[in-house]
Amino acid sequence: MPRKNSLDRVCLLVALVSLSACGSDGPTGPDPAPLPEPSTFVPRVSNQFFPLTPGTTHHYATSDGSETNTVEVLAATKTILGIQATIVHDQVFAGGELIEDTFDWYAQDGDGNVWYLGEDSRELENGQVVSTEGSWEAGVNGAQPGIIMWADPAAHVDQEYRQEFAAGEAEDIATVVSLGESITVPFGGFTGCIKTEDLNPLETGAVENKFYCPGVGLTLEHPVATPTDRTELVDRTGP
Repeated sequence: MPRKNSLDRVCLLVALVSLSACGSDGPTGPDPAPLPEPSTFVPRVSNQFFPLTPGTTHHYATSDGSETNTVEVLAATKTILGIQATIVHDQVFAGGELIEDTFDWYAQDGDGNVWYLGEDSRELENGQVVSTEGSWEAGVNGAQPGIIMWADPAAHVDQEYRQEFAAGEAEDIATVVSLGESITVPFGGFTGCIKTEDLNPLETGAVENKFYCPGVGLTLEHPVATPTDRTELVDRTGP
């Protein structure tokens, strides 16, 4: 899931020593995909690579133990552009202290594609909000939704796509780079996973790989330049 967690901070450091084809001169990359009619969306996000079952919480941790991350699928929903979106509560902790608190909004169309409709993000220091950078909502101030997961990733290998678009604020782009990946994380071993390459045109060098596994969703992520700096799924609770 797109979020300003430890990987984003790592990528900022990577940017100091690496170059990327995506510069910071302005928005680059593909146009956002056209949003289907609201009536075509379904109530539940059930895509096998991005399932969002209310009551489920995913627990992640960085490989060095410096940060943990909880991602909880809420029963509550939010209506955006006439679409009932599932709300996901994403919290990042460092040393047990909450440093980021985000609500993300997702919805699945009738074909099975999962759309990212925005986020309400807050960065905190000593319990106080210091930034809401990266927050956006589809349809507000020109922001447009993007695809977070295809219904059939195999049909989109090597194709760049927008995950989000709010000019100058949220412009993440992804590409499905491989299928049938096998990975092992503290939560277990998985096969049949897809691997994406995600980049942020607003941050030179901010490129990372993410692995989505059937029935689970996001299981592993790491910067492309430093693959040992992993954020891994360590537990999953709920339904």
